[in-house]
Amino acid sequence: MSPTCALVTGASSGIGAAFARALRARGERVALAARRRDRLEALVGELGGPEWAAAFPVDLTEEGAAKRLRDDVAARGHDVDLLVNCAGLGRTGPFDSQRPEAVRAMIALNVRAVVELTHAVLPAMRARGRGRIVNVASNAAFQPVPFLTVYAATKAFVLSFTEGLAEELRGTGVRVQALCPGLTRTEFLDVSDTHRGLLVSRLPMMSADDVVRASLDGLERGRVRVVAGWSNRALVAVERFVPSVLARRVAAALYRPRVTPGPP
Repeated sequence: MSPTCALVTGASSGIGAAFARALRARGERVALAARRRDRLEALVGELGGPEWAAAFPVDLTEEGAAKRLRDDVAARGHDVDLLVNCAGLGRTGPFDSQRPEAVRAMIALNVRAVVELTHAVLPAMRARGRGRIVNVASNAAFQPVPFLTVYAATKAFVLSFTEGLAEELRGTGVRVQALCPGLTRTEFLDVSDTHRGLLVSRLPMMSADDVVRASLDGLERGRVRVVAGWSNRALVAVERFVPSVLARRVAAALYRPRVTPGPP
């Protein structure tokens, strides 16, 4: 039997890198996937070198990238026992002002890559009778978020997809989780150019380490949905009782651009 590993996408920074560090601290081998080769290689060195970590530079928005990544990991002699679909892309601003290629990239990474990579590794997990899949959704999955419209819609898809899949896999030995973090101190806001002048950027943020800790603790307990942080759980609970039109208007106020956005 081949040794197992945890495959983490979006591992070059933020929540993905925090997952990689936490999993290595628990004794797991990690396969690190992201676009930035230099960051991945630096993280491999930090995590103990090639014996314990491997870098897989890949752009998961490309057609067929998920299957190639699965095959590349297998070629290194490892079975994927844990898949963390963490790579994600978001951008704020009026929907009709965003370039079509930017919208396509969000959908390709946040939706297609999650589905295709899950589909690529799942048969082997079922055959072994064990496996774990964490799909990183968002608190934005629970309601429409104007000016973050496409991103929120993709995360609603991830939440629905994951919860449906979890029921399909009940009793198979494969555990599935939708991780729903709220605002987190990562590079996400800077890379996606979503922070400039937004009221939401003034709200408290969790650390990536705390988000990952909540996820892994929930995975051990078999929790299908994990909303990280008590304040985020309270917000999700309140949203159930707030009229949807009011919730949309509050979200719009938080994410409405206050300055002219840069090019997508």
